[in-house]
Amino acid sequence: MNNSVSNTARLLWAGLRALLVLTVVTGVIYPLAVTGVAQALFDDKANGSQIKADGKVVGSSLIGQSYNLPLKRGQETPDPDLKWFQGRPQNGLGTNSVNTTRYKLILSGATNRSGDDKDLIDWVTAAKAAVIKDNSVGGYTVEPSDVPADAVTSSGSGLDPDISPDYADIQVHRVAEKNGLSAAQVQKLVDEHTDGRTLGFIGEPRVNVLELNIALKDLVAKS
Repeated sequence: MNNSVSNTARLLWAGLRALLVLTVVTGVIYPLAVTGVAQALFDDKANGSQIKADGKVVGSSLIGQSYNLPLKRGQETPDPDLKWFQGRPQNGLGTNSVNTTRYKLILSGATNRSGDDKDLIDWVTAAKAAVIKDNSVGGYTVEPSDVPADAVTSSGSGLDPDISPDYADIQVHRVAEKNGLSAAQVQKLVDEHTDGRTLGFIGEPRVNVLELNIALKDLVAKS
């Protein structure tokens, strides 16, 4: 009996010591080490890939933002502010038009609808018509064949911060006209903010909309 109690007590003490050691190692030392390495070597990514403008954090390079006009009386969905480059149709849970672009983290997700779903077809059709209408300005007309897929479909998360160079290009003339700039000036901004494939072969060329619009704001201020 005494041996049994003694063995049990010894095993419990050994288990407790193991618990304490593992708690310190995995719950304190390891997280601190990982955090230290991340802050030392990957400070930007470790802190949310923040983007700053005028000394203030204005967003993250990983999450898109909307560029809309204030809601009018009785209006439920804001109109896009067409002086800015617009991102992909967002929160792909139903509202899928360039004129109703919204970024709501709580609604992150895709439509999960099939390619022949009637609602999805209607959303894409409406989005395409809006892209053509909004970006066809004096002396420049967007043809249906010019509209890339990312201009009329949301990403899997609905929060994609990037657009394709093709989508940025068809917005150039509209942005230039709205801001009193030349198309060449705005096109130069797009080219400067176009990132190629990661490591030369992963993914597709892309343009970060927030970074592009910050550069646009600076160019307008200088002009």
